[in-house]
Amino acid sequence: MEKVRCGWCEKDDLYKKYHDEEWGKPVHDDETIFEFLVLESFQAGLSWYTILSKRENFRKAFDNFDYKKVALYSDKKIDELMNNSGIIRNKLKILAAVTNARQFMVVQKEFGSFSKYIWGFIEGKPIDNNPKTLADVPATTEISDRISKDLKKRGFKFVGSTVIYAHMQATGMVNDHIEDCFIRK
Repeated sequence: MEKVRCGWCEKDDLYKKYHDEEWGKPVHDDETIFEFLVLESFQAGLSWYTILSKRENFRKAFDNFDYKKVALYSDKKIDELMNNSGIIRNKLKILAAVTNARQFMVVQKEFGSFSKYIWGFIEGKPIDNNPKTLADVPATTEISDRISKDLKKRGFKFVGSTVIYAHMQATGMVNDHIEDCFIRK
């Protein structure tokens, strides 16, 4: 018998693997948090499937999401990224990744880790929304609004509330697996 999953991931095996192995599982290491922050910011206005299908290309293009390296990207490297057909070639999003890497390290310095900072908004414990269906899953919440506003105040780009809520879902800050999903069980 086929496993019951959240309806959004039934498209194909790439989505199923991501859903089963990553989505909604709590992430506390700064490297993975940064990876999702970059990927979610590139998703703005696009489908997650588009980003997920290019994830390996993004990893190669962005030095395996090493924020210390990304923070030092030169104009030459940005031009290389703009010519890389394997990723989303949006200059504002590429520049945002560089800016966000720099600001990420500023936050790390202030809080000891980015993880402590972002998980602090929910007191270190995942929020379980316990949605019955996909229709019960919000696009934003008061907390994603607050995180987004704070990140923007700190100089981050492409971190609107919808992007931040998707980031919270991806990194397990919220559990939005639907009631019948085998992972919830």
